[in-house]
Amino acid sequence: MRGSTLRTRSLALLVGLLLLFGAVVVRLAYVQTVGASQYAAYGEQQRIEPIELAGGRGAIFDRQGNDLAISIPRTSIAADPSIVAHPRGAARRLAPVLRLDEAELVRKLTEDVRFVYLARQVDDEVADAVRALDIPGILLFGEQSRFTPAGDLARAVLGGVDVDGDGVSGVELAFQDELAGEPGHLVVERDPAGRTIPAGRHQIDPARPGDDLILTLDRDLQGAVEAVLQRQIGATGARGGIAVVSDPGTGEVLAMANQEADPATGIARNASEDRAVTANYEPGSVNKVITLAAALEEGVATAEEVVTVPPSLRVADHTYRDSHPGDLTVAEILARSSNVGTITLARRLGEERVHEYLRRFGFGRGTGLGLPHEEEGLVPELDDWSGTSIGSIPLGQGVSVTALQMLFAYNVLANDGVYVAPSLVAATRDAQGRRHDAPAGRAHRVVSPATARQMRAMLAGVIENGTGAAAAMDGYAVAGKTGTARKPQEGGGYRDAAGAYHYIATFAGFLPADDPQLSVIVVIDEPATSPYAARVAAPAFADIGRYAVRTMGVPPEHEPLPAPLSPEASRGRVRAAPAAPPATAPPAPAVAAAAPAAAGAGRPPGGRL
Repeated sequence: MRGSTLRTRSLALLVGLLLLFGAVVVRLAYVQTVGASQYAAYGEQQRIEPIELAGGRGAIFDRQGNDLAISIPRTSIAADPSIVAHPRGAARRLAPVLRLDEAELVRKLTEDVRFVYLARQVDDEVADAVRALDIPGILLFGEQSRFTPAGDLARAVLGGVDVDGDGVSGVELAFQDELAGEPGHLVVERDPAGRTIPAGRHQIDPARPGDDLILTLDRDLQGAVEAVLQRQIGATGARGGIAVVSDPGTGEVLAMANQEADPATGIARNASEDRAVTANYEPGSVNKVITLAAALEEGVATAEEVVTVPPSLRVADHTYRDSHPGDLTVAEILARSSNVGTITLARRLGEERVHEYLRRFGFGRGTGLGLPHEEEGLVPELDDWSGTSIGSIPLGQGVSVTALQMLFAYNVLANDGVYVAPSLVAATRDAQGRRHDAPAGRAHRVVSPATARQMRAMLAGVIENGTGAAAAMDGYAVAGKTGTARKPQEGGGYRDAAGAYHYIATFAGFLPADDPQLSVIVVIDEPATSPYAARVAAPAFADIGRYAVRTMGVPPEHEPLPAPLSPEASRGRVRAAPAAPPATAPPAPAVAAAAPAAAGAGRPPGGRL
């Protein structure tokens, strides 16, 4: 009996051993066949460390090839906490060199990770000092830092990048994909202690550098425009200002300045926000060219026609007043910035055609420039027009635009009636040095060449015999228009909580008047010395124009373009220009009362100017 029990136990043990051996064999077979790739990958994961290689951000140049933004090598400091043997001692030595809190460094050096940043893109002196400490586990490696050789020149246009080199505003953000390129990877094999295995796996997937951007901006002209704008903001005690220069034939933006005054000192400085495209504002009388061009194009008026302009005009339940009543030609209506005369022509056109031409000239839609956060302005739909809209909107109240939109509306007249979309990037250049020109922007006809020529002559008359005398330039016939507008306030209406008005002054134009090569707009926000554009915006236009013709090589004219003559002038009785510019004065209180009734009037601007 005892022998039988022993045999049974021996047999059971044998069976158990056989089963255990079979399980081992099955598991081994599984590991070597079915699960081989899985375990190999797991082991490789423990040894292989991929390191991303930055592609190198492309540079940004002006039209002449001058550097505007480039990337330069800098050193960053990181750590592998698993290798740092004495975190507290390391933190104590690093803190004064990196100028960081010692407790924060201890926290980073004790994290359960293999990589942690301690400081990014430090100066060479700091990097050398960290290197001299020779602390195991502290890593130094090269990165690229964005650098603008000209300081904050064109700051709002160029924008900026974050610490990782990604665009966050302006051109840097708009063309992130082109500038950034594609990162590469370095694959290295390390032992459990973190040391590179000399005979281990090494593989480099090279990075692709980003493309360079060649902008249409001219660096020298940009600097001159910023200097003029800064000086004018300071001289007028304004809150800020905008100035843009373009080539009306190609749509190229040659300079774009955005400045704001320091509330404490009044000194203007370059703004970080590109308000030329992000800020809506009600433009005032510079908008009158839309109505007058439409009137000529539609045949409801001619430049020589004499219109009887009464001292006031009732539109719906509001009265609009005029400081220059009498018999005026259509050309004089523009030159003297007649409110009632402009409304009279707008009523001949009717609401539908006024609305149509505002849209044709580019209002109420994006320009296609491609910069971030561009506003489209506001052109109320016809269903939203009130009874006074036909009075206020032609005068530039109750409709809003960006400075760039308004400039390119004037470019239509400078460019023989064709709207050409603005452009800021002339070309890209790839890593092989090949230039790729940017595609041409969209273009469409707005008015006929004949209408555009008549309007250019009439706008030259604004300088010769009207409100724009301060924009005149020796050797060049200038065409342009003044505009002074009340600013809508929070909560509606045009008065602030204290009952005061705030003004914005604009001068837009081009030169030479008969063959325009350059166009300029100047917007001065809340000038303190005078609200009149003729006094605060027109002089800055002339100063910018003088720099622009020299920088862009526009030769002076021999004979300036004459202004169209009125019947009285043609009989030898040329009227003298008024001593003061009342025609560009803020609208009479009746206009201010009427404008909020129009759709969109009294709303705060889409961006702060």
